[in-house]
Amino acid sequence: MDSGKIIDGKDISSKIKDEVREETKKLLFERNIIPGLAFIIVGENVASKVYVKSKGKACEEIGFHSVTKSLPETTTETDLLRIIHEFNNDKSIHGVLVQLPLPKHINEQKIIEAIDYKKDVDGFHPQNVGRLSIGQKCFIPCTPYGIVEMIKRSKVDTNGKNVVVIGRSNIVGKPMASLFLRKDLNSTVTICHSATKDIKAFTLQADILIAAIGKPEFVKGDMIKEDSVIIDVGINRVDDNTVPKGYRLTGDVDYNSCFGKVSKITPVPGGVGPMTIAMLMRNTLDSASQIIYE
Repeated sequence: MDSGKIIDGKDISSKIKDEVREETKKLLFERNIIPGLAFIIVGENVASKVYVKSKGKACEEIGFHSVTKSLPETTTETDLLRIIHEFNNDKSIHGVLVQLPLPKHINEQKIIEAIDYKKDVDGFHPQNVGRLSIGQKCFIPCTPYGIVEMIKRSKVDTNGKNVVVIGRSNIVGKPMASLFLRKDLNSTVTICHSATKDIKAFTLQADILIAAIGKPEFVKGDMIKEDSVIIDVGINRVDDNTVPKGYRLTGDVDYNSCFGKVSKITPVPGGVGPMTIAMLMRNTLDSASQIIYE
């Protein structure tokens, strides 16, 4: 296998964290500011707990101040809003992150909108979503932000290229399209989704394909163009009795059938995943530095 084709998310994210760590030291020395990030988690979702723990660990490694507020499943919407309000007004906190999903009795959108958009380091607040769509400075959702950083650092040419995004979520698909339309990337963008007829007809035209559909190994080798760049956002758990754990992690792309045709591809795991946390750290530092909103 030609390892030169692999976009190594672990390596790139490690470099970004090193950069953020050095800038954090400088911020403390010059302005006596330590970036602060608050995590709020409601309920006992195992995956959510793992994510929050890994984000907290990243804060510790980089030199951030972080606080994790773990709340019971029975927490009311009113109580959650009160806690968000407290973090919004806490000058030592520069980023507020409510881990999703939330229990069904809590209105997710209402919670997202309650976070001060100047501390919305997830980039989900309508103010940041709107600013992204019209090309203004804002907090960019961490996964799309990470993908753009991977592409730039891997020296992938995006100018005038056909980009196909499979998936239209608010977290990946839509912001991804907005980013590729910006003049620094300058691409032509198509979004495919569950109602798209003959997705293969679109993917075969893609110079750059972003797969974020949530279906294991959906994109096959016969669906992609020769020398295309494939970014696999998916992470799916698939039963596999041939491995000790009884399962394996796979993306939305059939890696083995696509590898021979691509010029570059991200693996799963070790591709997009590590970048998401790295860009969360970047957003939080930028918030503390008041680079986005002065």
